[in-house]
Amino acid sequence: MHPFPSPRIYGVWEITAEVKSFLEGEFQGVLVEGEISNWTISNAGHIYFALKDARAQLKCVCFRSKARRLRHRFEDGNQVLVRGSLGVYELRGEYSLYAESIEPRGIGALQIAFDRLKAKLEAEGLFEEARKKPLPLLPRTVGIVTSPTGAAIHDILRTLSRSRQPIPALLFPAKVQGEGAAEEIAAGIRTLNDIPEVDLIIVGRGGGSMEDLWAFNQEPVARAISASRVPVISAVGHQVDFTISDFVADLRASTPTSAAEMVTATREELTTRLSHLEGRLQRTLQLRLSRLRNRVLELSANRAFESAQGRIRSQRQWLDEMGFRLSGWPRNTLGARRDTWRLTAERLERVNLHHLVDQRGIALNLLSERAGAQIRFSLQALQARLSAQAGELRSLSPAAVLNRGYSICRDADGSILREAAWLQAGDPFSVTLSKGNIDARAERIETSRNFGKTAEQDEP
Repeated sequence: MHPFPSPRIYGVWEITAEVKSFLEGEFQGVLVEGEISNWTISNAGHIYFALKDARAQLKCVCFRSKARRLRHRFEDGNQVLVRGSLGVYELRGEYSLYAESIEPRGIGALQIAFDRLKAKLEAEGLFEEARKKPLPLLPRTVGIVTSPTGAAIHDILRTLSRSRQPIPALLFPAKVQGEGAAEEIAAGIRTLNDIPEVDLIIVGRGGGSMEDLWAFNQEPVARAISASRVPVISAVGHQVDFTISDFVADLRASTPTSAAEMVTATREELTTRLSHLEGRLQRTLQLRLSRLRNRVLELSANRAFESAQGRIRSQRQWLDEMGFRLSGWPRNTLGARRDTWRLTAERLERVNLHHLVDQRGIALNLLSERAGAQIRFSLQALQARLSAQAGELRSLSPAAVLNRGYSICRDADGSILREAAWLQAGDPFSVTLSKGNIDARAERIETSRNFGKTAEQDEP
């Protein structure tokens, strides 16, 4: 009998090479979907991560030359679709997926749609500052487009009611989430625009996930805000949430409560300013009237008035003496002269200097009232100019620009960056935001004007 053939004995390298040859020959250009885990970027720029699902995980590597061409940023928990080939790292006997491209799935798809619509509307000029309308100082009625049962409407109404002069509000109830929400929000904006008393519109809701806020990232809402005849405040989500409506609106508030506070603050500021000016005007007029009254009293106490009264009395006595002396004249002549003297005496009696002083006092009061009216008119004109200039200063303030979501990038020397070509991959730079700074490092440099298109780069 022939003995059984001896089984082949493989060396470790041999069996690993067999597996490597099989895997790399059979699994080329495969697509694998999963959730990112342990996302790590090495100093050389290579990306190491794992794809996992409910039952298994797969190690993945994306070398620097491929990583530079990635169009999106990823992190642990992102659902992605990876295209690549299986390979074996012989030193450890591990197989991995060598990624050629990585595309987002789920939330990532929403991000792509967001970026595309944002780029489209920005190219049309819907985000330009020149289109922004200033908020009215004293809105007659504030229109609100939000859910009638959400927390946002309660926060807005509570804030508006706390003002010293509560501001009337008109609610257009609309869905703020789910199918048909965008159309209802857009319809609410158009409807409130048709009401003449509405001088300002707040569009908002509370925070949530990207899917929850998606109605405010759709084109119908953006178009309705852009076409609004009255200013629109976008108050969607929390401080970290940005939507398309935030970019199109005339003003962005971090929360619905903040939007209402902006409205009440404008009125409170104007009311305080007017009260201050009214007090100054009253004090000025009282001081002026007091000075005029003292002047009138000084004039009335002057000895010249007493001397004039004494002269009138002397003239009256002289007339009486002359009457006695002329008593022997013929009666007709004497009667005629007496009548003349009596009329003269009556005229002199009517010359009452105190009465003249009173009349002059009345005239001075009229002049004082006219001066007060002119002062009030001048103050109102100055106030209007001050408000206009203050609005221009606020709109031109660097802090206001940063508050609208812009940022300032500086290189390591502190110089402001205006072109991406001024940095190289790996260079440090800093980002100044409205609140705080961020130190960062350039991972890839894109000098093209079309976002998402970069030049091919070689393998390291």
